Amino acid sequence: MKKKLFTAALALAVTLVAPALQAQNKIAVINMKTVFDGYWKTKQSDTLVKERQSEFQKNRSKMLEDYQKANEEYKNLSDLANDPALSLDEQKRRRQTAETKLLEIREIEQSISNLDKQFQSDITEQVNRMRQNILRDIQDEVDTQARAAGLNLVFDVASESVNRTPIIMFNSGLTDITQPVLQKVNENAPPGALDAAPAATPAQ
Repeated sequence: MKKKLFTAALALAVTLVAPALQAQNKIAVINMKTVFDGYWKTKQSDTLVKERQSEFQKNRSKMLEDYQKANEEYKNLSDLANDPALSLDEQKRRRQTAETKLLEIREIEQSISNLDKQFQSDITEQVNRMRQNILRDIQDEVDTQARAAGLNLVFDVASESVNRTPIIMFNSGLTDITQPVLQKVNENAPPGALDAAPAATPAQ
C-alpha cells in the first residue's frame, strides 16, 4: 500500500512540477518500450532465444520417445516374465532383464528432469544478459543525445507503477527523443536485422 501511495504521489508530482521545471531546465521524454522493441539487437536476441528453444524441444522430444519405447519394452518383459509356460529359471532371467530396463527408464526420467532444469537456468541467464546489454546500449545513446542537447532530465513515458498504471499521466510540449535514439541505435544494423520477429521481452 505504501509503495502504491508513493508511486501515485510521484506521478502526480511529476505532472505538476514538469511545467515549472521546464522553465528552468530542459526536459525530454522517451518511450523505452518502443526503442527496446525496435532495436535490431532485441530482434536478434529474440531469434536466438527461439532457436535455442526449438533445439531444446527437439532434444526433449527425442528423449520422450526413448522413454515411451523403454516403458513399452518393460511392460512386454514383465508380461513375459510371468508367463507360466516358462521355466522358473527363464522367468527369473526375464525378470532380471525387466529390472534392468526399469533402471534405464529411471535414468531417462532423470535425464529429462536435468535437461529441463539446465535449459531453464541457461535460457534465463542468456535472456537477462542480452537484455542488460541492450538496455546499456540504449542508455548510452540516451546519455549521448541528452548531453548534446543540453537536457537536464529524461522521463520514460512507458514506465508503469506497481499497479500497472502510467507513471507519467500527462505531458505536453516536451521534446520526445524516442525516434532519434531508435534511429541512432539501429544505424549499424546488419542487412535484414530489422525484419526479425518482434521482441518477446519488453523493457521494464
